[in-house]
Amino acid sequence: MRKKYYRKNVLITGGLGFLGSNLAHELVDLGARVTVLDCLLPGHGANYFNLAGISQRVKVVKRDIRDKGLARYLKGQHFIFHFAGHTSHVDSMKDPFLDIDINCRGNAVFLEAVRAACPKARIIYCGTRAQYGRLDYQRVDEKHAFKPVDVYGASKSTGEMLFFVYQRAYGLRVSSLRLTNAYGPRHQMESAKFGIFNWFIRLAMDNSPLPIYGKGEQKRDFLYVDDVVRAFLLLGAKEKTVGEAYNLGCGKAISFRKMVELVQKEAGGVIEYRAWPKERKMIETGDFLANYGKFAKATGWQPRMPLEQGIRWTVDYYRANKKHYW
Repeated sequence: MRKKYYRKNVLITGGLGFLGSNLAHELVDLGARVTVLDCLLPGHGANYFNLAGISQRVKVVKRDIRDKGLARYLKGQHFIFHFAGHTSHVDSMKDPFLDIDINCRGNAVFLEAVRAACPKARIIYCGTRAQYGRLDYQRVDEKHAFKPVDVYGASKSTGEMLFFVYQRAYGLRVSSLRLTNAYGPRHQMESAKFGIFNWFIRLAMDNSPLPIYGKGEQKRDFLYVDDVVRAFLLLGAKEKTVGEAYNLGCGKAISFRKMVELVQKEAGGVIEYRAWPKERKMIETGDFLANYGKFAKATGWQPRMPLEQGIRWTVDYYRANKKHYW
């Protein structure tokens, strides 16, 4: 892996956020020349502290993917990991125009800049399980139809399709990785809108109620961020994956209630059962378990982090760095 990224120019969009910053740390360790591009949209998780320990070795560009003058910042990039986007399910229904503007128009503007500035770059798009919506069958594979239940799922689907249009029309070297529920250090902890797992860790650490809607029986697969970062690096390193989309998952779903119980065991809090809020019930997708066999076959990737250990490491991180996230 080091040979593939050593002394290569790597751009990470949304790089001050959760996934982007964790990837930046790993790439710096691999000897890459990392540029982080982030618009620091208020309340969306961008945090300069996420680069603590590597900030002197990373170039930060404060720009929006919707900026038409973006091309000059992309010249010379060998790899692009594209995490920038609007990522709130709930907010996408309250303000669909912002979500669509960023995830659809913004991606078109960004792709035009890539095509002008670095058309030979290896590009990895960050997709999401929300593209599938409510499932027709479990262990969902990449052949499952897109049936998103919120504007976010629809806009992310459109964004991915735009990237593959540019791959087919202009030869951009694009792949997509559709993520399940990721958790771990450097995630924003100010709101439940951008990732419920870490939000429950905050509630538990604050000894606050841990609300479970309904019986909490809906199943999810959860992935620790280190496993996610390794997956992105492997995908970027495999040229044979160009033009392909892949699911990522842990291979074993657990109930939402069980996840909350594990968080409570590690960090505290009191579980409370509540009725479903209307805005949450409307966009609830039900059980989800990803079939990541296609990705494992292409890259050799397998998840490594046991859930209990991942929760423990995440809690330890926030106990040590609470003032930078609360």
